[in-house]
Amino acid sequence: MITVVGSINMDLAVEMEIFPKQGETVQGTLFKTIPGGKGANQAVAAARLGSRVRFIGAVGNDSFGKELYENLIKEKVDVSGIAMTENSTGIANILLHNRDNRIIVIPGANYDVSKEMIDENIHHITGSKLVMMQLEIPVETVEHVLSICRKQNIPVLLNPAPAKNFKKDWMQEITYLTPNETECERIFGADWESVLKEYPKKVIVTLGSAGAAFHDGNNIVRIPGHQTNAVDTTGAGDAFNGAFAHAICSGKSIDEAVRFANVAASLSVEKFGAQGGMPTLDEVMSRLGGKER
Repeated sequence: MITVVGSINMDLAVEMEIFPKQGETVQGTLFKTIPGGKGANQAVAAARLGSRVRFIGAVGNDSFGKELYENLIKEKVDVSGIAMTENSTGIANILLHNRDNRIIVIPGANYDVSKEMIDENIHHITGSKLVMMQLEIPVETVEHVLSICRKQNIPVLLNPAPAKNFKKDWMQEITYLTPNETECERIFGADWESVLKEYPKKVIVTLGSAGAAFHDGNNIVRIPGHQTNAVDTTGAGDAFNGAFAHAICSGKSIDEAVRFANVAASLSVEKFGAQGGMPTLDEVMSRLGGKER
């Protein structure tokens, strides 16, 4: 069982032919409401690959919240740890242009994911094979979960986004840290290759279309990306994290898990919407050529 402690948002996606400048109004070409939030995205990514996934989080008692709750049920995610609160459901305003994106997040109910909520769901955490978190919930809640997992010897995968909320003293409590290149250098104040050498088999840096890299204890291992026809890159990092968690919990080595996650991420960008693009196990295996299970 993978337990995700994280955010649930409704993505409000607007596609346009040009990003507006300050004070400028431009005409958009598409508007959609899409289930999102880094926590929910990663939960769906792992669930579609066949993992048993439980979620601890919060939504508002509003139409977005009810829709997102039902969507996670549809995706076969255990929602018994999700609360409905008086705050509005979190949203992310996503501006899409020329295969690029800019995102504004309003946390809403995600900031109601408190230490008390974690304590109410501690039985879910202690029964987990791995706990997966991001940084779109309160920092003190992340720290509380890390403390519980350390005491219970439960592996933690932390995706440090947004990076400004990360604390370096968490490193001793984290099993796997999965920043992208920019996040890695912001967190550690050093180039990512130096960071990998300092944290072998712990930090996995995602490099976009160039793939990902980690240090195996002897050398830096670069796992190349896969050529793809990108439609929407919004959920690629979340697909990587969910797939990496699935592979690790399936007994794969870090090398195998990164290769598997790279394929999942490459597939995810070929469809519109973060969760809508999350691939199934059969799709990943087909692109891998059936070499790994």
